[in-house]
Amino acid sequence: MPTFPAQVDRLVTLGYPALAGTTEPAFRELLEPLRPIAATLEAEDSPAHVAYVVVVTRDLVAPEDAVPLLRLHTARGAGEKPGVVDRNHAPGDLAGYHPIEPSTPPASAYLLVDVERGEEFRDVRPEEATATVLSRGRSPLTIDEGIALVTQVPATLERNKCFMLAGSRRGDRRVPALWISERAPKLGWCWDGNPHTWLGLASAGGRVA
Repeated sequence: MPTFPAQVDRLVTLGYPALAGTTEPAFRELLEPLRPIAATLEAEDSPAHVAYVVVVTRDLVAPEDAVPLLRLHTARGAGEKPGVVDRNHAPGDLAGYHPIEPSTPPASAYLLVDVERGEEFRDVRPEEATATVLSRGRSPLTIDEGIALVTQVPATLERNKCFMLAGSRRGDRRVPALWISERAPKLGWCWDGNPHTWLGLASAGGRVA
């Protein structure tokens, strides 16, 4: 897992300050209060579990702008093909997704902690997986958080080990998800009553700002 400074540097390299309509110094200053919090968190992780991730929400950078910056992890390093938003998300659709309780972001930028991609929930209906996650005192990831996770730790998105982002809903049966299509990350959606053998449900233990 990248360190806090490395995560901030990656966001800067990807052009997040400009996308947020600010300068690099101002962007770094915005994230700086998270540094001492990150220093207290355990750094042990694996592709299935990440200690913490810096999240920049849509209040600063729109998902439509962030998804094309995603890349897959390959044996040769970062993949070449940019992430895509599935065509089944009509223009403006992503703005209709909102965080469910208890997935509400504490700020426009924060730390998502104790993150699991939830592969145990493959082949489980999203509505059932969400109920199980909540019963454990955890909460499902939002669209913004899923983007942040793959931005910082691309290895979390693996073939047949992709994940739903049930922390964002739009009042219907659609559940957003990140998966791999044509060797690129894709942000799509699935029905809340349909299980998929290759989609788990990502969750977090907390959010701090």
